[in-house]
Amino acid sequence: MAQRGGPAMLPENPFQDPALLPPPRPGSESAALDAYNPFESGTPPPPYQAPAAAAQPPRRASPTEPRNYGSYGTQVPGRGDRGGRGEQAAAPAPALPPPQASAAAATAELLKRQEELNRKAEELDRRERELQNAALGGTATRPNNWPPLPSFCPVKPCFYQDIPVEIPADFQKTVSTMYYLWMASTIALFLNFLSSLAWFCVEPSSGSGFGLSILWALLYTPCSFVCWYRPMYKAFRSDSSFNFFVFFFVFFAQNVMYVLQAIGIPNWGFSGWILSLIALRKNTAVAVMMILVSLSFTAVAVLGIVMLKKIHSLYRRTGASFQKAQEEFAAGVFSNQAVRNAAANAAAGAATNAFRAP
Repeated sequence: MAQRGGPAMLPENPFQDPALLPPPRPGSESAALDAYNPFESGTPPPPYQAPAAAAQPPRRASPTEPRNYGSYGTQVPGRGDRGGRGEQAAAPAPALPPPQASAAAATAELLKRQEELNRKAEELDRRERELQNAALGGTATRPNNWPPLPSFCPVKPCFYQDIPVEIPADFQKTVSTMYYLWMASTIALFLNFLSSLAWFCVEPSSGSGFGLSILWALLYTPCSFVCWYRPMYKAFRSDSSFNFFVFFFVFFAQNVMYVLQAIGIPNWGFSGWILSLIALRKNTAVAVMMILVSLSFTAVAVLGIVMLKKIHSLYRRTGASFQKAQEEFAAGVFSNQAVRNAAANAAAGAATNAFRAP
């Protein structure tokens, strides 16, 4: 014990000097360990308990790091509404297809485009060869391919026809439509023959109509191809005014016949609407067949009138005229070797007769 009035009093335990004591550690777990003094008591020290890990502050994402906005049904902390409930996160983005499926789809699209390009290249090569052959040797180097007959048939094709090669691209659809129109009219005439035969079996007095149906089928099929389809084909192939005039004249008459076929006057050989109504009173099956033929004739007549108007509008835009048609006709006549030989023979005969005359 220090005496009174003497020097400053020192603590009884030098280890209790506040300057030498370590700073107190937070937490109740370390309080018992800090209060333990091995010099005052012989009790063992309290067991050590590791302090709980301090809560780390939330880490802020860097600008380049993708943000996580939570999944569906979660709430974003710190953004509650007025009622105290958190605001739900935005709906998740739609699931993207796997990269394997995307690559397969892209490969299939590229293969499809490559096949289309190869097909177009082959078509261009074929057209180029055809045009070169035509320029070198004329039409003699191109064998006739229409009508498409088998090789064992004694009758050979009479015409050469290739719409993608000979017809300009702007008129190929028109020429193809006219070709289908000719085929439709041929099929309608064949059906007309069958319906006339059926009507002849029901009404024996209609023999003249049945005979005329055979004549129309045999006559109109080749004549319509030669008289109006081929001139139209040549007109679009070589921009010929003369062939355009021939086509307009013949095809106008053909459209008149289409209308008469659809009307169906009795004993004319056409199973049109009038004859179909007459047959409806006697035999329903034959009448139904005739109505189908009447519909075919009507469709062909309507399409023929529409195509005649369309081709006439195309002809007017090409700048063709009747004078140009006359010039083409004159040039074609005088360039024909047979015509020139006939004219020379006629002139020589006339001169010989003139010299022999007294």
